[in-house]
Amino acid sequence: MSLNRFQYFLLLRRHNKLSERRSPMLDQSTVAKVMMVIGGCLMALYLLILGTAFGMMANDADEPAILLVVLPIFLIIDFFFRFIAQQTPVMLVKPYMLLPMPRRTVVESFLVTSTFSGYNLLWLCMFVPYCYLVWMGCSTLCEALAILAIGMLLVMANSQWYLLVRTLIGRSLLWWLMPAAIYGLYIVTVFLGDDNDIVSDFMDGFVEAAASWWMVLLSLALLAGLFFLNRWMQFRYVFEELAREQKKPAAMKHVSQFTFLERFGQTGEYLKLELKSIMRNKAIRSRVMMSLGLIVLLSGLIAYTNMYDGVAMLNFWCYYCFGIYGMTTLVKVMSPEGNYIDLLMTHRENILLLLKAKYYFHVAILVVPLLIMLPAVFAGKFSMMMMMAYMLITSGLLYFVLFQLAVYNKQTLPLDSKLTGKNNMESGLQLVIELVGMFVPMILVAVVLLAFEEDTAYLILALVGLVFTLLHPLWLRGIYSRLMRRKYVNLEGFHASR
Repeated sequence: MSLNRFQYFLLLRRHNKLSERRSPMLDQSTVAKVMMVIGGCLMALYLLILGTAFGMMANDADEPAILLVVLPIFLIIDFFFRFIAQQTPVMLVKPYMLLPMPRRTVVESFLVTSTFSGYNLLWLCMFVPYCYLVWMGCSTLCEALAILAIGMLLVMANSQWYLLVRTLIGRSLLWWLMPAAIYGLYIVTVFLGDDNDIVSDFMDGFVEAAASWWMVLLSLALLAGLFFLNRWMQFRYVFEELAREQKKPAAMKHVSQFTFLERFGQTGEYLKLELKSIMRNKAIRSRVMMSLGLIVLLSGLIAYTNMYDGVAMLNFWCYYCFGIYGMTTLVKVMSPEGNYIDLLMTHRENILLLLKAKYYFHVAILVVPLLIMLPAVFAGKFSMMMMMAYMLITSGLLYFVLFQLAVYNKQTLPLDSKLTGKNNMESGLQLVIELVGMFVPMILVAVVLLAFEEDTAYLILALVGLVFTLLHPLWLRGIYSRLMRRKYVNLEGFHASR
């Protein structure tokens, strides 16, 4: 009996639930679900507070569409946040390509699921209280419903926009220029709003028309356009990758030898491996480029705007700019090596030397955010003592936490499959350790800043980070010993997930 499209959607949804239950990472997936529930509750509370605050502001200013004016800022943050948790449909459809079911329906089902996901519906926690407040204050019921519809349609369109960009940058990192150009145009427009009459008039006209029903139709058209573009593109690219339709190999290019690292012996060889992995593997290189892009974006916003001028926000973002690269790459520590982990296990202490090389590389890369954030120092937002404190906290305490994942990571990160690769999602344990690494040092910072003067506090933080940094041979050997005690469990996981 043939199934209709809706029945296919239900069947695929049921398969997804079963695949989660049968996952070899079920124990970690359970932890992930608990963390997602806690994170979802916190996000719902945060959005509820934002919706209430903006609703009160709109009533005071007698402008019911204030939230729609600032919504692009939230959508930009939401776009980057989706890289942590949201997969593209082409990562999920691989098992269904050989089954006797319409392939386009398979892609459509995952697109629909991502559009109406629980994460997208969570944004109702901001729009519903806001629309209720402006309805009770400065707008009609029709205008309030229009604002609710426009807001949710734009959030759903943002999820489709993310899927589009994520798929394209999986093929070429140059596609990062597209969101950079669009977001840069918006930021420039905002900055020129007060000084340019044309831009100012346009913004005023947008505020007046933002809650109209033709904006609802425009938002719906945007969502539909992005949906069908995704449907066409992701079906094409997943089929191309599965069929291995590749261009003819180009002529052999020059291979970098990094001979200056040979003086460091076997550790230098692993440093070469780390550099060449970034240069040759898109799965790793995309994480590096995303981290550097976020550092540049945040540093520019801090140095040239008043958006993050609060003491708490400046401390958080200064630490985050140093830590984002490690949080992005070390959460998958040992996962790329899962492709050839058997070779690394053939000699004694190979893994220890590899861990040391990874640590030295990640410490050396901290010079990059230090240089990128110098404009914020010149603008008076950061001090050099503050920068050194967070740099040492990152190289010491944060890396100490993140390197613990080397003991527990047992899922191979594919290097060749950019779109249909498995295991691109962080496990529950990875999420827990990543959250610990992100927030526990900030709690330490808050306590120290409350107890001491600013310069003294940063000196104490720098000393704490320096101690962890200097003791890295001890804690790396401890990680290596624990890893060797469960090497057969990890080997089995790496083999099963290739």
